[in-house]
Amino acid sequence: MDNEKLILSPKRAKGEDGFKTFSIRIKEDLVEKINDISNKTGYSRNELIGKFLEYAVERCVIADTKQEESKD
Repeated sequence: MDNEKLILSPKRAKGEDGFKTFSIRIKEDLVEKINDISNKTGYSRNELIGKFLEYAVERCVIADTKQEESKD
């Protein structure tokens, strides 16, 4: 038992795990809704926000403002 060694690998630096940390400002009522969903589902706020952002980004369509302006 005394011969067993604890082998530690170097810890990856922040940002090298594929995640990026940053802060955002959102309205309190939206925070409350996210907290409510978190409480009902067991997902953390962070997990939910990540899922919501992935969903929105995959479905986002950017309107061509030049086309919109030419219609007027």
